[in-house]
Amino acid sequence: VCLCFRDVPSVDILVWSELPTGAGLGSSAAYAVCLAAALLTACGAISCPLKEGEPTARWTEDELTLINSWAFQGERVIHGNPSGVDNAVGTWGGALRYQSGKITPLKRVPTLRILLTNTKVPRSTKVLVAGVKEKILKFPAIMNPVLDSIDAISQECQSVLEAMPANPSLDYYPVLEELFDINQHHLNVIGVGHPSLDRLCRLTASHGLHSKLTGAGGGGCGITLLRPDTSPLAVEAAKRDLCACGFECWETNIGAPGVTLHSASSLNAEVLRALSES
Repeated sequence: VCLCFRDVPSVDILVWSELPTGAGLGSSAAYAVCLAAALLTACGAISCPLKEGEPTARWTEDELTLINSWAFQGERVIHGNPSGVDNAVGTWGGALRYQSGKITPLKRVPTLRILLTNTKVPRSTKVLVAGVKEKILKFPAIMNPVLDSIDAISQECQSVLEAMPANPSLDYYPVLEELFDINQHHLNVIGVGHPSLDRLCRLTASHGLHSKLTGAGGGGCGITLLRPDTSPLAVEAAKRDLCACGFECWETNIGAPGVTLHSASSLNAEVLRALSES
């Protein structure tokens, strides 16, 4: 039950998104977070933080917690038993640590440039998770050390990301690239790789770039780290080769802010056009 401070009129909700659905990119959570923020603002349960003349504004920590709790309920409607990671990232942005059901936002992490590539190969998270579980039960002495190693990679990556803002040195990037490579090999070992993802990794490696799968694996999407000194020509060549495979490719950032209220003047032309055509 929403404890509203004023009556909410009937509303039409228009959703505009560049995220492909069903690709493991958290599109449902992004939708749930934005919807929760909009409806909570409309009914007065949270403030409207945007001041006149400001292009964007964000809510207080308590208000973000409320947005996240309602977004999680939306994710439960869509997925049944979600982890809560996707809606938490959509709410707070940046980077989060998830371990044994506990979610901890990381403080002061850098924004990283990446190529995000959709192989367009459909996959079932449920089937992939069941396959990993079966492998662990069949070969516990082999698989458990691999999982421990993946955990160690995550912890090492967290240490690097938290060290980067205070010392923005290029020396961190080779470490992240090596962690990408090791992690991708481990993910293949536990059975969530796919020939399309192997091809993605080989293609980007031919341009000096390092990639790994993201999401459930078994197809879906991969991310490629772009260093600050990566040649624009290398990026364009990699994108051209990936698109030639039938993949879809975007250049974007990770570690960006979470849910944000935008003024109409801050929206780009494409979004404004979509809104005006509704």
